[in-house]
Amino acid sequence: MDHPCHKCGQIVEDGKAFCSQCGAPQIRVVMPESLAPAVAGNALSNDLPAFSLDPPSGPVTLRAESLSTGIAWPQALRACAAAALIAALVMAFGLMVPLLAVLGAGFLAVTLYHHRNPAWNVNARCGAQLGAVCGLLFFGISAILESLAVALFHTGGQVRQKMLEALQQAASRSSDPQVQAAFDRLKTPEGLAAMLILGLVVLFLVSIAAGSIAGALTGAVLGRRNRP
Repeated sequence: MDHPCHKCGQIVEDGKAFCSQCGAPQIRVVMPESLAPAVAGNALSNDLPAFSLDPPSGPVTLRAESLSTGIAWPQALRACAAAALIAALVMAFGLMVPLLAVLGAGFLAVTLYHHRNPAWNVNARCGAQLGAVCGLLFFGISAILESLAVALFHTGGQVRQKMLEALQQAASRSSDPQVQAAFDRLKTPEGLAAMLILGLVVLFLVSIAAGSIAGALTGAVLGRRNRP
């Protein structure tokens, strides 16, 4: 059966592939409407990158720069130990009082760690953590050095004598009988032992607090300098 050409309208016999008038092809394929969006989507997918919510099949490698905001504790502990040892030795030789020694230890710990890790994003919070750890190590090293001094140089008697002199001076400032009785109880061996334990507890708390404060201040200053 003859049919008109879809381009020029000329009558074309069935079976002919082209129009004799304009040469337009007469074989046309009509695509169902349901397949058209799928074909168009495939065409677009060849040009645009594909995104998937599925987890990657292979291992994901993290760069060291992405972890620069945290603290590498193996290196940090070495820096804190070095700073605590230096401060404890300075204090043991009588060159600095304990409070200034632990403040210097916190400052030195943050400075040493930052010097060894320039990519570290230093801030006050991380500095306070390093300072607190350094203060704890400072207390431990100081206690060990003091114990060694007592064992090797027999300085226990000197420590006891200094404590008694301090109690005597404090007792002379008050005439209250109850206060005098309290000082007399502290002069006993049990009282001196209690004072020694109390002094260690106070030194422990002061070491952590002072080291944390010094570390936080140092971290804040160094972080401000590193800002662009």
